[in-house]
Amino acid sequence: MNIVRYPERSEWQKLVERPHLDVSKLNDTVASVLADIKKRGDDAVKGYELKFDHVDLPTLAVTQEEMDEAEKLVSTELKAAIQLAHYNIHTFHEAQKFKPKKVETQPGVVCWQKSVAIEKVGLYIPGGTAPLFSTVLMLATPAKIAGCSEIVLCTPPDRQGKVNPAILVAARIAGVSKIFKAGGVQAIGAMAYGTESIPKVYKIFGPGNQYVMAAKQQVSLHDVAIDMPAGPSEVCVIADEKANIEFIAADLLSQAEHGVDSQVFFITTSEQVILDVLAETNRQLELLPRKEIAAKALENSSFVLVHDKQEAIDLSNAYAPEHLIIQTSDYENLAAKVVNAGSVFLGEYACESAGDYASGTNHTLPTHGYATAYNGVNLDSYCRKVTFQHLTADGIHSIGRAVELMAAAEQLDAHKNAMTVRIKSIGNEKK
Repeated sequence: MNIVRYPERSEWQKLVERPHLDVSKLNDTVASVLADIKKRGDDAVKGYELKFDHVDLPTLAVTQEEMDEAEKLVSTELKAAIQLAHYNIHTFHEAQKFKPKKVETQPGVVCWQKSVAIEKVGLYIPGGTAPLFSTVLMLATPAKIAGCSEIVLCTPPDRQGKVNPAILVAARIAGVSKIFKAGGVQAIGAMAYGTESIPKVYKIFGPGNQYVMAAKQQVSLHDVAIDMPAGPSEVCVIADEKANIEFIAADLLSQAEHGVDSQVFFITTSEQVILDVLAETNRQLELLPRKEIAAKALENSSFVLVHDKQEAIDLSNAYAPEHLIIQTSDYENLAAKVVNAGSVFLGEYACESAGDYASGTNHTLPTHGYATAYNGVNLDSYCRKVTFQHLTADGIHSIGRAVELMAAAEQLDAHKNAMTVRIKSIGNEKK
């Protein structure tokens, strides 16, 4: 961990930078895999599964028998936990339904919007060192509420060719049945282009490592929409001298164990808190099964001492974290000043884990500073707003001349004429 004391604002830009891979090499690798998937379809996907996931797959689709088998492998307690989380996620996202309203902008001119579900969506569920079955709930639940007619789920299998049973149980609870064994770049390419087995979709959702993020960005240029350029996960914690040291250390480590490219960013107004959290983090780290992963992530992390809470929230906004935990005595005051963050957790009991699993908010969030421009996945992510307008003769009278003048000023005579013929038609009717 890097300890930084009272950095000048001129130093903040460098301080909030994320770790980087060799992007040029990464992008070339991703582009090569995507081109192969586009050309050879299923054969290419199976080839990359053998190369990257070390499994020889006869078919890509998860069978009904495998779904039924998964039910027997997941404990009753875990199923109940998944169902509780699904209920809360469903409740929170159901409340986000769009309520259309017709607006008369001028006499005889009525405009409104209609929310329409994206018909075909693809969900990417990471596997690897931590199969994220919770992400199935986060992505599939709002897709079902929105009314997406085709939901395709891709996730990497293990070396026996099996998908983590909790992922399959969560998929069944969330109402997803089209599930395919494909991970990483090859999964993104398959959903973007379509293969013999995996349907082409209109929008791809889901987190992943920097290769997955690069693949999503590349296919979004010409072939498919994406939710956001989400990459390695991160958390920022703001704490004061009254904060619970044990809780802070636990929060930092819960983020660090995601992966070696994850990052934690700790901001406090107290020198003693930095020292105490550092000691407690090292103590808890020794107890973790994923100790080596968390320790590697902590190498890219910073503990920052600032002068006051205003400076703390300003630095957080500059960092634009995926997750922001505010554990201060006046967290409500600081919460009102949050500008850039994916999801915010307030008070000592609101740990990131609550939002990751079961509070109801969505855990698919912008990372890498993209929270300055993107929000996390929500119900609107699965919908498009189609606008409508209806004009009567009174409407032509209200805005017709303005339209003619503006079209003429832009030298678009056909635009002007489309209104002019209507104005003349109404004039002739009155005669």
